[in-house]
Amino acid sequence: MYATRWEESRGRFIDEPQSATRTPFQRDRDRIIHASAFRRLKQKTQVFVAHEGDHYRTRLTHSLEVAQIARSVARTLGLDEDLAEAMALAHDLGHPPFGHAGEDQLDECMTDYEGFDHNAQTLRVVTRLEDRYPSFHGLNLTWEMLEGLVKHNGPLITADNSVGDLPAAFRDFPWLEQLELDQFAGPEAQVAALADDIAYNNHDIDDGIAAGLFTIEDLEQLPLVGDIFRSVKADFPALENRKIVFEAVRRLIGHWINDLTAETRRRVEKHKPKSAADVRALPEPLVAFSEDLDRDQRALRAFLYERMYKHYKVNRMRSQAKRILSELFALFMAEPETLPDLWRRDAEQATPVRRSRLVCDYLAGMTDNYAIELHRRLFSMESML
Repeated sequence: MYATRWEESRGRFIDEPQSATRTPFQRDRDRIIHASAFRRLKQKTQVFVAHEGDHYRTRLTHSLEVAQIARSVARTLGLDEDLAEAMALAHDLGHPPFGHAGEDQLDECMTDYEGFDHNAQTLRVVTRLEDRYPSFHGLNLTWEMLEGLVKHNGPLITADNSVGDLPAAFRDFPWLEQLELDQFAGPEAQVAALADDIAYNNHDIDDGIAAGLFTIEDLEQLPLVGDIFRSVKADFPALENRKIVFEAVRRLIGHWINDLTAETRRRVEKHKPKSAADVRALPEPLVAFSEDLDRDQRALRAFLYERMYKHYKVNRMRSQAKRILSELFALFMAEPETLPDLWRRDAEQATPVRRSRLVCDYLAGMTDNYAIELHRRLFSMESML
């Protein structure tokens, strides 16, 4: 079939003995779970800031939800579940604190230094910044893991761009061009990418209602989502709102998964790939949603953009988050001696470009709560009393 076969893995860029008890992809998964960057996801959020409440999703809980969906889809399609799970667990490791607001602000801070991109930062985390093994920097993940993480959103090299147009954090990886940048990712990576969409679309519905940003009645105006909520109400007329949301989200996730597997099987029948290499070389993704679900998904995203991501409460959090990162970045660039010793030694001697990347790495690795507390200690006079 077209699954990635662990027995045929292209291996790791730095040779290591094989594990006696785990496949290469199981070993990748375990290295990700034990990584410091993975643990820090517990206090990194996507829309809400961590201190806003304990019930909202964090990057860690989101990654676990993505992994569960990815495993389910991979099992249904006969793919390598361990590779799909590992990809899902690792896909957000490069995200900075404060979700998309944090990413936007770091990219703005790095305008003169080749910018910031969270997918490229994920590669930087797993190949350089995680520093726990005696024989290499990073996690020394398999070729299949790295190419899937790099091509999370599709081919990097197209008719419109070349390697020189890619973010610096990509270009710094010495074996980047060996990852077949002009092709799609393998099937398990494609599954993990769309499992990400399924998870965040549906948990944003749950979190948005919990935060009071919109209501069930608002969602009933949407295609598909409205149909599902009405079906839950029809089946359980006396059900309390909290359980209506839980049941509707459960049904929606199931609908998304069923559509994904059905459309992927249709494309398998159309293209008849015989291997993961065939999948990468196709002119379109093999794993995909149907056109109907894509249309319904666009309507939901437009709703969430207006009613959630641009809500004044969220905008206030975004504004605070951006100020925190902007002021910390400016301070550490101007006064590198205020950095912790591990970072200071390099930053004090570095060129502005090199220093900016060090400061960016330091900030990107922070949790929401740590960034808030560090900013308070460095900028509030009360912390000196």
